[in-house]
Amino acid sequence: MKFSWKVVALMLFLFHSRNRFCLAEESDSGSASTLPKGQESCAGIFLRYNFVSREKEYPRVKNATAQSWAFNSSVTILNMGTTELKAWKIFIRFQYNEILVSADGAVLTSSADFPAPVGNGTYLAGYPQTDLETSIDTANDLEKIQAKVKLKGTQFGLRSPKNPMPKTLRLANDGYRCPSPTHRGSSMYLCCVKDSKLKANKTTTKFLPRQKGDLLIAYDVTQAYVNNYLVEITIENKNALGRLDHWNLTWEWTRGEFIDKLKGAYVRELDVSDCLNGKAGNYYEGMDFSSVLNCQKRPILFDLPLAKANDTQMGKIPYCCRNGTILPTTMDGTKSKSAFQMQVYKLPPDLNRTVIYPPQKWKIVGVLNPDYKCGSPIRVDPTKFPDPAGLEAIKPAIASWQIVCNISRPTKGNFRCCVTFSAYYNKSIIPCDTCACGCQDELKCNPSKQAMLLPAEALLVPFNNRSKKAIAWATIHHLKIPKPLPCGDNCGVSVHWHVSSVYKQGWAARMTLFNWRRLNFENWFTALQFKKAGSGFQKMYSFNATLLSKLNNTIFVQGIEGMNYLIGLTNGSNPEKDPAVPGKLQSVVTFKKKAGLDIAKGYGFPSKVFFNGEECAIPSRIPVSSVVRFSVNLSMLFVCKLASFLLIQHLN
Repeated sequence: MKFSWKVVALMLFLFHSRNRFCLAEESDSGSASTLPKGQESCAGIFLRYNFVSREKEYPRVKNATAQSWAFNSSVTILNMGTTELKAWKIFIRFQYNEILVSADGAVLTSSADFPAPVGNGTYLAGYPQTDLETSIDTANDLEKIQAKVKLKGTQFGLRSPKNPMPKTLRLANDGYRCPSPTHRGSSMYLCCVKDSKLKANKTTTKFLPRQKGDLLIAYDVTQAYVNNYLVEITIENKNALGRLDHWNLTWEWTRGEFIDKLKGAYVRELDVSDCLNGKAGNYYEGMDFSSVLNCQKRPILFDLPLAKANDTQMGKIPYCCRNGTILPTTMDGTKSKSAFQMQVYKLPPDLNRTVIYPPQKWKIVGVLNPDYKCGSPIRVDPTKFPDPAGLEAIKPAIASWQIVCNISRPTKGNFRCCVTFSAYYNKSIIPCDTCACGCQDELKCNPSKQAMLLPAEALLVPFNNRSKKAIAWATIHHLKIPKPLPCGDNCGVSVHWHVSSVYKQGWAARMTLFNWRRLNFENWFTALQFKKAGSGFQKMYSFNATLLSKLNNTIFVQGIEGMNYLIGLTNGSNPEKDPAVPGKLQSVVTFKKKAGLDIAKGYGFPSKVFFNGEECAIPSRIPVSSVVRFSVNLSMLFVCKLASFLLIQHLN
């Protein structure tokens, strides 16, 4: 069979083109999934949420809004711009009462554990891939410029045919502007670009600048070896009213690490069972695990007592060994830090000097202290330490991460201290609100009823001994007695504020601290904020008080020598008959009178009170002047007498 040379040439051309086409397809097989129409020109960060699948969970119910569904979805974050995206984080506004069970490729920035309720939305941060480089700097290496997160969870209240998509999606990094996402069936996407209105910070460093927060934790690696590293952890208080007492610090290891040695702190449990029965025991066969401190995935660490500060084996670390006390700078700047050193062992595949992953899900708590919410570790420039030889030189850390913790305001029923009010013009005490610090046994009391007014002497006894006094007081003053009686406040500390007098030049009050816990508070402090009267502060007589004009005219109060120790609850002289006695401290405070402020109308009562950094629950009412009530009663009496007189005249 003879072919013309033109046919042969055409066949060779097609064969060559086909090979080129196939090669092109193969080279693109590892690339990003096809971008939606119009998004190829995205010059920023491309985000896409894909709903994958769902199935009905047990139990099966007839009510569609109560039926739970297991869902699977994914989020893609692709850097299509010219600037590296450091420490990426996104926000997803879920809307079907979702409970997130896992997030492969990311962590919750709230450091919450899975399963986590995210029905009102949640922030996710990249882990272990925290940064997204540019296509230009990596020759379009998708493993470096793109991150994929696989989400798995439960959602409620959606009928079968509908796609359960989030309400919105956006990039949460500062300096980016995101439009509303475009919805296409089971997918939603958007392109976030740099905000041209924001001035870019000039940075000459490779990592993100250090962030501000109420409490800063530094994770500084000072020595690195193939299979272990030495890290120094520093906790620093940056809030003028923040504080920690007897702190407990915890986190979650994500790559099988374990703690070999500690200096300046210690672990609550000397537990190595996870090492002996896990991967660490198999890899480190020759290691003596009896000397290892802790192999738990979530260890709990605490500060050492002052007696260990000069111990060569456990102490000798600057800012260590203060019994877990971290004070605000407004009180003592030299005691606003805490630090310790830790030796950490790693497991394969991280056996490299430069491969170090800080732990996640950081959490720190104290005893009657603020509630701190900590974010994910952020890589920052290496911390610079003074030369250990004492010379005028600095020694930078090998790698540094920063964990930012901020104080979260207590929600209703979750306070740990409360405030009571009284005044010279009203005989009744306004107690702490019902269940101000939570309610444990609601079967024997009413958690929704307003707390009953009290006589002054009732403040000196625990709540369990106040019932008879409250009922008697209500009977005398013809007040309603609810059945069952309201529950108590259940608070460990209460602060009583009594407006004692008003005179020509000013007014005076008396503040009393009550400690209802069997725990002593050393070097306590209280802070008071008023709506308008705070700037008129003059003097506190038994305590040391300072007006912080730059901090919303806050009155910062601490005990003077001999009054800086608030003892705990003690037994009465006859424990079988007498109620327990709270620790108590008291001082008179005076204020200048400010024009236009009527103290009797509520301006003499603080709007916020803090004890050792913890915000206390303020009563939902204030004392009412007896003069006002008396004038109202006289008016009603006059009206009644006038009506009676007119009625008698009419009958006659």
